[in-house]
This record gives sequence, structure tokens and C-alpha cells, in this order.
Amino acid sequence: MALNRRQLLGTAAAAAAMTQVPRAYAQSDSIVVSSIYDQSGGLDVYGKPVADLVRFAVAEQNAKGGLLGKEIVLKEYDPQSNNQLYAQFAKRTALADKPAAVFAGITSSSREVVRPILRQAKTLYFYTTQYEGGVCDRNIFCTGVTPAQTVQKLVNHTMAKTGKKAYIVAADYNYGQITADWVKKFTLDNGGEVLNTEFFPLDVADFGSSISKIQAANPDFVYSALVGGAHMSFYRQWKAAGMLGKIQLSSTTFAGGNEHIALPAEEYNGHWICQNYLQELPGERNKKLVADFHKMFGEDYPYITELGMGAYQAFLLWAAAVEKAGTVDRMAVIEALETGISVDAPSGRVTVDPATHHTIVDVHVSEARDKQLNLIEKFEQQPPADTSAVCDLINNPDDNQQYVIEL
Repeated sequence: MALNRRQLLGTAAAAAAMTQVPRAYAQSDSIVVSSIYDQSGGLDVYGKPVADLVRFAVAEQNAKGGLLGKEIVLKEYDPQSNNQLYAQFAKRTALADKPAAVFAGITSSSREVVRPILRQAKTLYFYTTQYEGGVCDRNIFCTGVTPAQTVQKLVNHTMAKTGKKAYIVAADYNYGQITADWVKKFTLDNGGEVLNTEFFPLDVADFGSSISKIQAANPDFVYSALVGGAHMSFYRQWKAAGMLGKIQLSSTTFAGGNEHIALPAEEYNGHWICQNYLQELPGERNKKLVADFHKMFGEDYPYITELGMGAYQAFLLWAAAVEKAGTVDRMAVIEALETGISVDAPSGRVTVDPATHHTIVDVHVSEARDKQLNLIEKFEQQPPADTSAVCDLINNPDDNQQYVIEL
């Protein structure tokens, strides 16, 4: 896919910012990787920052001399928030580009379109977005957080501060539906109850009726697993109905699409979030990442999202595995990743869990306020316990399914 003007400027800026690092590329060939992320369509608020972080990771690695002495070439595709295009581009890149790895997918439905295609093509796949957990497939590595890592922490935190009655609003597809079940499980585990659960198609933007139902139910907190640009209207309408500050709102999806940047602060101040990465995290590793990223994309770049960081961290893990294996051969890299490779990332230590192909990460509860995510509590090195309870690719390497919570 052709790069647009912004992307070309970003690539040029990256090269200029990193010219102090000598290059040592092999003359014979290069290493191709591909990205397939929504840079237009209804989910572009999520996809654009992810695509940018992949570009940044490639530029950063090339500035260090590439991998195995070879330049990394990035092939980019924009599926326009259309799963048919996800399927088309997954096939195209696997057959035509023959990439060493593909980084792709925002929604869980897009992942389940891409996953079988890349498995059949024997092309290594990294799914980098927070999701509902349970995918067990040796050809995929999932670097986004799962419910046991963030949803559980946020439900526990919220119930301890507010009370035991929950109301759930979620996107009406597999991510929202399964995540809602996890919210219910963790609420019940804490002795609470879920008063109601409502699901909304991704194009719904009118939440007046739902907010009226919430007012009538009077829960202690509302848990949001809403997704996409249309669903952002919920937060605006919540404030307009006078509900902000009256009933606590908690979410693991809010801010994933820069909602806290796009919306006026007075429409969300006080929302609680739980994510692996916050741009405001302390530490020199994160400060350097933020500074270098803004050199490439400009000081006015809105925010480095957790979803973008998931892709960046996936790239770091892949690159470390390639260096360990001494090759980009798919099975050699998979086996290197299965040794439990770790990287020091901006969010903290990130380690591959060999049995599940998910990651062990730090997670952070924060409060969204005035365009920032302010850290409240940190939980170090959280395993993907939901997926590890059902998936063991070391003992069952041919497993190929998604396990789903049953209440």
C-alpha cells in the first residue's frame, strides 16, 4: 500500500533523528515484515497509533543496523475497518511479500479472520491488541493484555472503592461479549452482582435509553467495554445527563483510542482505567521512547496508546527472538520465543509465556484527568492466568482454537 504524505514525512524525520547510529546492512537482501491495521474506517482511532508504533519500531531497529545485518522493510496495509479487506490483505502479504512476521488486527473478529489464513500460509503472526483471552495457536503470539491481567484488577479496585453493584455496557461482538462475562465473573468472585448488561453494535451513537436504564438501576459503578468512534458518544452523553461524578465509570477500553485526548476533559474526568502502558509512566526507558517517538512524528502527536505499545513490544520480542535464533525462519523464531524471551520495554519487563504465547507484563490502574492518565496503582508481572488455565502449547503444540469463559 502506498505511504501517505504524513507517513513519508515521518519516515524521513526518523532517518534524520537517528543518523548518528551507523548502518551495516547486508547488500544481498532484506527482511520483510508486514502490518495490517485500520488507518481509516470506524476503528482508525485505534489503528493509526498502532501502525505508527510499528513504523517507529522498524525505523529504530534499522537505525541500529537492522537485524542479522539486514535492513527491515515494512509492507503496510490499511483494511479500512473491513474484515473482508483483512482477509484479502492477509492472503496478499503472505503470498506476495512473504514476510518474516505479520503484525495485524484491532478487533477480535479481525484477528479470527487473519489467524487461519496466516496459519495455513505458515506465516508468523503477532496479535498486539488487548483482547478477551483464550486464543491457543502455536503460530500466533498475543502481546495485548487479557482480562486476568487488567479487567480483574480494575473490577477489584472499583468494587473496593465504590460498592458491589455493577452495570456493564459493552460492544456487541466477541470482544465485548466475552469481556462482559469476565467482568461478571470477577464481580461475583468479589461477592457482588451485575444488575444488567447491555451490548451495542459498533455503529451505535445514541445511548440515551441506556443511560436512563442505568439511572433507574442505580449501580455502584458502570463498567465500559465500549469500542470505536461511535461509542465515544456514550461518555459525552453520560456527562450531559449529569452522571459524571455520581456513579463511577471504569473501563479497560477508554483511552485505547485516545478518547481522553479527543473528548473535552470535563466530559470524562475521574474515569478509572487499567492498562499495561501509560505514556506518563516514570522511568528512563519510557522517557526515551516518548522523546524519540515525538522526534519522528512531531511534538503535537496526541498520545502513545497502550494498543500501539502492544505492537511495539511485539516487535521487540520478535527482533530478540530473531537475534537468538540467528535466522528469520518461522519455526526457529517460534522456538526462540518459547524459551521465555524477555525485553525491557517502556511499560516494564515483558516476557513471553511459552505455554500460551501470551505475555507477562506490568499493569497500571490510573485515573483519566485533564488529558492525562494519572497512575494510581501498579501490579507487577501479571501472567495471562485466564489463558494459561486452558492452553498449553508446549504439551499440546497442535492446539488451534479459542477457549471461551463459561459462567
